[in-house]
Amino acid sequence: MKIPKLLQFAVLVLIAYGIFKAPGWFGVPIPGSLIMMYMFFAVVTILLVMTSTEKSAQELFTPIKALVDDPSKAMTRNVVFAVIPIIGAVIVFNQVKPSFEAPVELRATHPAPPSTLRAFNKSFNIGTLENPMRKLAKEDPAKFKELVKEGGVVYYRNCFYCHGDKLDSKGHFAQGFNPLPLPFQGKDTIAQLQESFVFWRISTGGPGLPKESTPWLSSMPIWKDLLTEDEIWKAILFIYDYTGNVPRSWEK
Repeated sequence: MKIPKLLQFAVLVLIAYGIFKAPGWFGVPIPGSLIMMYMFFAVVTILLVMTSTEKSAQELFTPIKALVDDPSKAMTRNVVFAVIPIIGAVIVFNQVKPSFEAPVELRATHPAPPSTLRAFNKSFNIGTLENPMRKLAKEDPAKFKELVKEGGVVYYRNCFYCHGDKLDSKGHFAQGFNPLPLPFQGKDTIAQLQESFVFWRISTGGPGLPKESTPWLSSMPIWKDLLTEDEIWKAILFIYDYTGNVPRSWEK
């Protein structure tokens, strides 16, 4: 039995959509806007192939012409002309509907810090700021180890609810935030940052972020209002020690 050309066209369009929609073909899912662009070219290509001869073009468009011109198909025509706008409206709505997902491509996860930080009744120069307790790692290892332990106490009393007991961002409350708290494990977050940057971020929290990190601000509190300066530095020592990372520093 010969398959009508119009049905062949519909089947080929569905196959093309299935190929673009299936993540297995490309390793990762294709964004919806890109799928729409790919489908446009796919439909145009299918039409060009199916109308390459006058006979095939006539076979393809004859049912459409009959639907429009044949008085006996008035009921079918009315149904089709009612359904097509609805389908179009659904497609358009899905393209422009509001989304509560963070626009990752527009948000700076690690924005540039300000040149100075005002906290604890004094001003810090972010460019030259260093952890005053870091030097004890060489000068007094036993004291340094004690400070790291105290930093762990600070962390587990205040931070692990979001950043996780293993510092992997899988804390009790993590799934309730958008964006999610950052993990400290691995080499792509805390290991890329200077301690002065971490001190600034912890001290000022989400409200201290610059405009490039909006509109999806971090939910982190302003810890300078809740912790002491020493407690923040100790927590930073613990974070780096636990994850086995070394803070970045300016080359001298």
